Amino acid sequence: MTGSMLVAISGGPGAGKTTLLLELERRGFRCSPEVARQIIQEQVRSDGDALPWADRVRYCRLMLERSVAAFLEHTDSTEIVFFDRGIPDALCYSRLAGLRLEDEILTVCRHYRYDAKVFLAPPWGEIYVTDPERWQDFDEAVRTYDLMVTTYRDCGYEVVEIPRVSPEERADFIVRELAR
Repeated sequence: MTGSMLVAISGGPGAGKTTLLLELERRGFRCSPEVARQIIQEQVRSDGDALPWADRVRYCRLMLERSVAAFLEHTDSTEIVFFDRGIPDALCYSRLAGLRLEDEILTVCRHYRYDAKVFLAPPWGEIYVTDPERWQDFDEAVRTYDLMVTTYRDCGYEVVEIPRVSPEERADFIVRELAR
């Protein structure tokens, strides 16, 4: 695990990604926060409409733009950087919402590449909760995860499912997988 490595951790909503990233950060790893949640919070605060329940195209384009900016912010890193969601998440959202942005987003996904292994947190009913930014029900979380697997594979990544275990054990699993 030497040199720069940009690693995406994704999956459906409410699967424990952010908690896992907090554990990785606690261990000294650099982590880039989820841009989608930031966008929703900013748009709600500013009475904007680039939201998944309002102007979905604007929201998706903003998510793509911010994801690329986060990626570029860390490309010169000499250490591992974990991302709470990756650029292909914008493609998955576009597909879920039925937007006609696939070619535009695929071009971006092909240009900006994370490590070949992408870690996806599967739906986990025991920990799933909703909040002001996560309003989907559990069935939608499952559908999102399934499409997320397909989307990352379509973008040429090796999908590694994160086991449903404690955040500490999840972090151990990821560190071991990256060392292979």
